[in-house]
Amino acid sequence: MDPVLLGELLSLLMFFSIIGVLMLGFPVAFSLAGTSVAFAGIGYLLGVFDPSNFNSLASRYVGVMLNEVLVAVPLFIFMGMMLERSGIAEKLLITMGRLFGNLRGGLGLSVIIVGALLAASTGIVGATVVTMGLLSLPAMLRAGYDPRLASGVICASGTLGQIIPPSTVLIFMGDMLSGINAQVQMQMGNFAPTPVSVGDLFAGAFVPGLLLIVLYMSWMTWKACFRADSCPALVVTEQERADLWKDVLFSLLPPLLLIFAVLGSILGGIATPTESASVGAVGAIILAAARRRLNLKSLRQTMLATANITTMIFVILLGASVFSLVFRMMGGDELVGEFLHNLPGGKMGAILFVMLLMFMLGFILDTFEIIFIILPITAPVLLMMGVDPIWLGVMVAVNLQTSFLTPPFGFSLFYLRGVAPGSVSTRMIYEGALPFVVLQLVAIFILVMFPDLVTWLPDLLYGR
Repeated sequence: MDPVLLGELLSLLMFFSIIGVLMLGFPVAFSLAGTSVAFAGIGYLLGVFDPSNFNSLASRYVGVMLNEVLVAVPLFIFMGMMLERSGIAEKLLITMGRLFGNLRGGLGLSVIIVGALLAASTGIVGATVVTMGLLSLPAMLRAGYDPRLASGVICASGTLGQIIPPSTVLIFMGDMLSGINAQVQMQMGNFAPTPVSVGDLFAGAFVPGLLLIVLYMSWMTWKACFRADSCPALVVTEQERADLWKDVLFSLLPPLLLIFAVLGSILGGIATPTESASVGAVGAIILAAARRRLNLKSLRQTMLATANITTMIFVILLGASVFSLVFRMMGGDELVGEFLHNLPGGKMGAILFVMLLMFMLGFILDTFEIIFIILPITAPVLLMMGVDPIWLGVMVAVNLQTSFLTPPFGFSLFYLRGVAPGSVSTRMIYEGALPFVVLQLVAIFILVMFPDLVTWLPDLLYGR
């Protein structure tokens, strides 16, 4: 058999074998690396893989670990964990619930607003969904909310951390797309390409994030107007109403100032994402100390949680680097490029296929696993076809956010199922999420039809 064809077949078989191994429940990082090394051995025996290719792996991975941009990841994770443990999220939910609760649908609107604020201050989907599920769901059920609506709005609001900056997913995608775009542009003869940065991706995700918030709040408003029994108003006592504005000031203003300091410094070009992340981490410590929630125990727990999450992400990155190396050296990238170029519909057909593939993988893999595996393989081809790298990164984030919400395998649904009371069935959670999945699809359609919604702000801020 032709060695080129044999290598391409092995790379394709390796991809599906990894998916199968992951579905059996084996750890992601070791499944990626172990299966890839096994297929590299098979490729060596068949004469289609040179083991010396592994020589570059160590230097490549050390280069990733020394990347200053990626230092922002553990800092933003620390910031989110510290804010969660300081009780700020709890205080926000209670205060916003009292502020809007006397309106029909008010509790739902408050959950969406708090979800957006937590997304802009933590960027951790699982923690946000669990926190709001523990605090908001019982209150919404006691107020007479339809369990389906309550579950859906909590799951949807929690996933906003995927798209609203400072999302750790956007940090990794921004760094990856920066290198891929530079490589593609040089292959096309452009030796002075316009650079792509994490700040560009943050700016590009800003308007789509607001679009999703508006869509969610519009749905809640429609339910309040035409299905009032599903989201009744909350009874607020005179004493609670008298102290309300003071509580709003002291619970809402500090996190808003922190968000403004972090995002404003990035979007304004004052600080890099890493520098602003350090500001956010210190600011979270100050807020925790101001609430008298900072002590050695809480600091130690926050640091351990940050170390665990960061280690998990970078170990997955190591496994994905092994897979990407073996896949590419056996000719898999050429196979993917030829396949995408030959799809009907040209560029749009290729985009649709990649988005559908990522959406389906979102049922069984985490976001980081998907972008580490799929983006290095497909992004070069799509950028070569003329797709804007910032638009592509934002569309991937929104697409995977939709996958997080879609029954029966959406991760956000599993997070809520783990903390929801027994009176809320799994079917109720699934049914509640479906309208928000439709809203996500509407947002994707709008971003496809009007790509300037993504690229407008980066162009305005950075003159791309």
